[in-house]
Amino acid sequence: MPGTGGNGAVTRSTLRQQIADALRDEVLAGRLQPGQEFTVKEIAEQYGVSATPVREALVDLSAQGLLDSVQHRGFQVHEYSLADYREMIEARSLVTDGIFRSARAQHLEDPRTAAALAGVRRRGEEAQRAACAGDLNILIGYDLRFWRELSGLFGNSYLSDFLHRLRVQSWVCAVQHLRRVTDLKGRLWSQHTELVDALVEHDADGAHAIVIDYNTHALALIEDLAAASGAVKSGESAVTDGSTG
Repeated sequence: MPGTGGNGAVTRSTLRQQIADALRDEVLAGRLQPGQEFTVKEIAEQYGVSATPVREALVDLSAQGLLDSVQHRGFQVHEYSLADYREMIEARSLVTDGIFRSARAQHLEDPRTAAALAGVRRRGEEAQRAACAGDLNILIGYDLRFWRELSGLFGNSYLSDFLHRLRVQSWVCAVQHLRRVTDLKGRLWSQHTELVDALVEHDADGAHAIVIDYNTHALALIEDLAAASGAVKSGESAVTDGSTG
């Protein structure tokens, strides 16, 4: 829980970020549900802080697409549709295409890149273990860190930041379906280390194919879960033609 610490040295901007991170984690954990409303006062009382950093944190999360401002009522968790998720997957594909074009250009010959990839692989190992075990909470944390570090290796901070934001949004959209499943063992994508290994071996085409498989797997899983729960609306049923509903 955010706080000022023993010496009261936490700045307002730091507190603002802590609150934003905590609320984002609440959404990812499913404790804040899509459409759920709350006020600045409620969050400030929950965390024992003043209203100003809370309001700033909520505005930040609204700018990131995770919350909506509700006039005269406060904020609510943004409700993403299945059509939104399809578009997120499409956007993810386009961004990662750019990343792997950079990988081809660099040929991963820089020793510093190789050393950094070893660290990314360790994050991938943790994500892979969590995915195989069906532990969604641990998987999300390591998966976000894995992709942020991997995309950050290729020198474009704007691309890395955009992909991170997109991945957070896609996880927020996916968890509303995934958390309805009692056992996710064997159902979550777990090829993080294979992706790093392909890059280490200078196999950019192989890495690209792994990412395509990942996006295909993610979309198929969420569509299946949404269909099974009756969440697919009649206007969203056509998915193969790229329609967004």
